[in-house]
Amino acid sequence: MNVLIIYWSATGNTKKVAETIHDTLKKGGVNSSLKRFEEAKAEELDLYDYDLLLIGSPSYMWQPPGPVQEYIKEKVGYYHKRGDIKYNSPKLPGKTGVAFVTYSGPHTGINEAIPVGKYFGQFFEHLGYNVATEWYVVGEFHNNEEASTKGRLGDIRGRPNKQDLDNVARDVNELLKTIAD
Repeated sequence: MNVLIIYWSATGNTKKVAETIHDTLKKGGVNSSLKRFEEAKAEELDLYDYDLLLIGSPSYMWQPPGPVQEYIKEKVGYYHKRGDIKYNSPKLPGKTGVAFVTYSGPHTGINEAIPVGKYFGQFFEHLGYNVATEWYVVGEFHNNEEASTKGRLGDIRGRPNKQDLDNVARDVNELLKTIAD
């Protein structure tokens, strides 16, 4: 199995999750590549070269950050022009996508992150990838103690913490079992 993890991270929260996913896959003997969105764009990677594609970013005002949206729009345009995106978005055998989103949710909690996971899911579906799951991981709201302590999620300083990242590793191992079946 050939795996690509693409992520965008401004504060390090999403980077921690992406690195945990990557390390867990490698420990499981999986050929995994880890790329920041900037690297993936510069290298002009063909996403169809990968059996498992994981895309992650933080949620900013219930949307992916601008550079992530730009990358996805460019890829959709490219694959549409190339003829890979088809009506009815038929599923491609052996192609699986996973969205992972970090969020602080100071106002409405996880509801601020879900639209980002769904955005990534729609990208996968348009490519013909089977959407296996969406992972949502709490991350500290950096440089704003009030948002990290008084929001709907309570005190989230220091997150994602070891327990959060252990949960990510567990989820990766569970995903590998379902893909192997």
